[in-house]
Amino acid sequence: MTLVAGVDTSTQSCKVVVVDSASGEVVRAGRAAHPDGTEVDPAAWEVAFHAAAAAAGGLDDVRAIAVGGQQHGMVCLDEGGAVVRPALLWNDTRSAGAAQELVDELGGPQRWAEAIGSVPVASFTITKLRWLASHEPEAAARTSAVCLPHDWLTWRLGGHHELGHLATDRGEASGTGYWSPHTGGYRDDLLERAFGRLPVLPRVLGPACSPGRTPAGAVLGAGTGDNAASALGLGAEPGDVVVSIGTSGVACAVSEVAAADSSGLVASFADATGRFLPLVATLNAARVLDATANLLGVDHPGLSALALAAPPGAGGAALVPWLEGERTPNRPTATGSLHGLTLASFERTHLARAAYEGLLCSLAEAIDALVAQGARVDRVLLVGGAAASPAVQAIAPTVLGRPVHVPPPGEYVALGAARQAAWALSGDDEPPRWPLPGTTVHEADQVASVRERYAEARESVLEQLR
Repeated sequence: MTLVAGVDTSTQSCKVVVVDSASGEVVRAGRAAHPDGTEVDPAAWEVAFHAAAAAAGGLDDVRAIAVGGQQHGMVCLDEGGAVVRPALLWNDTRSAGAAQELVDELGGPQRWAEAIGSVPVASFTITKLRWLASHEPEAAARTSAVCLPHDWLTWRLGGHHELGHLATDRGEASGTGYWSPHTGGYRDDLLERAFGRLPVLPRVLGPACSPGRTPAGAVLGAGTGDNAASALGLGAEPGDVVVSIGTSGVACAVSEVAAADSSGLVASFADATGRFLPLVATLNAARVLDATANLLGVDHPGLSALALAAPPGAGGAALVPWLEGERTPNRPTATGSLHGLTLASFERTHLARAAYEGLLCSLAEAIDALVAQGARVDRVLLVGGAAASPAVQAIAPTVLGRPVHVPPPGEYVALGAARQAAWALSGDDEPPRWPLPGTTVHEADQVASVRERYAEARESVLEQLR
């Protein structure tokens, strides 16, 4: 049995899976926590990796390894390869003002969509570099190279200290704000506009390429961002949309064409196979169900049972689930609201049903945005903590209007990284085919009135915010 390893260096923790390269079966696994906060010393990621690898039984018998990681962020290195300051993570919002400055300076959202396929927001690396140049000029002056979290850990696993050995992949590069999925190259002009000069950047490797080996001789994969790694771990192909219902909601599609959305709804990312991964993220997802369960005094199985006892459409009740503001659409000051309540619908089962339908309608609109950017949607792959809910599984096809495939719970970012490692080891033209046993398929007729009622409620909220 040839073993490969995949790493998920995420915001909260590091997960390592050791996998049979032929079948994709997970042989063993380990994890270790990352520090809290939105800025972190990258050394903590390396410590967590070694702890997770030890918990997974060590990696001495592994032939190849690749890293999937939290996207965006900013790791600054000096000319000797030392970290200049703690890394700013994707969820650090101090560069929101810098993002708006850059959008305005280039001439608006349309110009950015034409340049990089996306409109910069605070998570993008380019905005953090503008913030650094403006607020910490001494640290900016010491910065000789800039990379992302997964780039840095891959570089460290290779035993390197020289900046010329830094490498990344298309998926990660496409989230920086200074690499174009349309041209497949860095936009030095945008980086220089943001930072004032051009630091060393990682080489952008192809999907099956390797930046080298570990000191122990294991082949290194290029690695990629967490969403691209998850899609690879799920075996997503053109025609598939991956919908993740976790703390946030994500819908991303494997597409043959790059997006260019000036509205800012769709981020034009690349995937880990040479294709593209247009992506929409929402702020309100599983915590909408948490809040509803708390309101109704039930646990999640109880909430699911209540929702399934109500008819589709919840008797006309519609929840716009913007309980934490929203980013898709971009309404950070919005609040959640219930609409269409009557004496018949103002009761527990209908309120429970409205929560699930509102959440899923929000994600259905995310899928609509992907379709508008050229994505084909034949099936939906549903993952994340809430995907196991019977109510989510039953209601999703009635709202989304497509077959919903629910894979078994798993560490799909780490599994995707392992698949990439196996691909780099084999040198084949395509990644290995790994089945996903235990996937269930849920189909139902679409109930158009659910989307129509939600759209009316959503529009009334937007009208109040204008």
